[in-house]
Amino acid sequence: MKGQISLLEEAKKLESELIAWRRDFHQYPELGFEENRTSALVADFLESLNLEVKRNVAGTGVIGLLRGNTDGPTIALRADIDALPIFDEKDTEYCSKNEGKCHACGHDAHTAILMGVAKLLSDQGIKKGNVKFVFQPAEEDGGGAQAMIEAGVLQNPEVSAIAGLHVNTGIGIGNITLSSEPVGCGAADFFSLAVIGQGGHAAHPHMSVDSIAVAGQLLSALQHISSRQVDPTDPIVITVGSIHGGTASNVIAPRVEMTGTARTLNPELRKRIPGKMEKIIKGVTEAYGASYDFDFQFKYPSILNDEQMTELAAFTADQVLGEKHYKKVKPAMGGEDFSFYTELIPAVFFRLGVGSDKIVRYPGHHPKFDIDEKALPYGSAMLAQLALNYLNR
Repeated sequence: MKGQISLLEEAKKLESELIAWRRDFHQYPELGFEENRTSALVADFLESLNLEVKRNVAGTGVIGLLRGNTDGPTIALRADIDALPIFDEKDTEYCSKNEGKCHACGHDAHTAILMGVAKLLSDQGIKKGNVKFVFQPAEEDGGGAQAMIEAGVLQNPEVSAIAGLHVNTGIGIGNITLSSEPVGCGAADFFSLAVIGQGGHAAHPHMSVDSIAVAGQLLSALQHISSRQVDPTDPIVITVGSIHGGTASNVIAPRVEMTGTARTLNPELRKRIPGKMEKIIKGVTEAYGASYDFDFQFKYPSILNDEQMTELAAFTADQVLGEKHYKKVKPAMGGEDFSFYTELIPAVFFRLGVGSDKIVRYPGHHPKFDIDEKALPYGSAMLAQLALNYLNR
């Protein structure tokens, strides 16, 4: 077995391949459950490593299995493979060729990194246990993790732990961050709201019910939940992400449609949010003579980082990256459907630094999002060593 230092050195030897894979996926992004090209390339590669491969899991998912020389536990490593419905505004040779679709959240990097892990571990082999490589579709609001679980990703052989990562441009290359609390990220739930007024002529507002004006009052009123109805030490973020209404400048719109998210860390607070929102919505719309249609969907729970797996990830970071290259930080409010795995088995999820002075550090979901690709080997080495440490401990 190669030692931890040579494992990072071996990963760095794969840098050109990792970059080529990442750029290929970046040029041809595919949305959730449409990742046919991506999953075919991944499956072909895993088969070239002589792994046991399952294609078309939950539609477009791929599972690769590396068996050790003797029986032992199975650890899963997960990468999400889907892109976002965002126009790519970068001026690079590898910008998206699929109009209106872009890997603006780094899933192309996640996929390339896990392919690198499969290469590293299959080349050197493992003494005992198994490593399951999970390439999951539809993380971005598509239910991919649940679909993979229902398709049996955690069975045959039974998975006893799972690990994953997410690239972050706010962290420098060669560093990772881990949550300082068992909760790794916020629960992310989605809502839709229609404000139903009565259309009319712009010159005669008293003869109509202006749905746009009512929606404007709601935009402000809903923020009072976080500022005045919830303990300020208990994080909550309510965001209206889209709003559509009206068809002409001289017509009072009869209807406005809004969508958004509610993000929380506290599970008990999470349960109360739909009721708090509807109470405000009902009061405001009734006060102005409008009605409403409100739908709230509980989508992604919070990631639950297992204490022992988190300690193992910190230990691994010291091995691979050197001491003082990981930092414990507050939980983020971004949602991640990796959380569904964490509700079932011990898990750890960390953020990988991909930022440097060579790129403009746009955040995820920005149309100009990009990474410093020299970070890719660090991700592969971290996940590979984490798997070995888990199996050999």
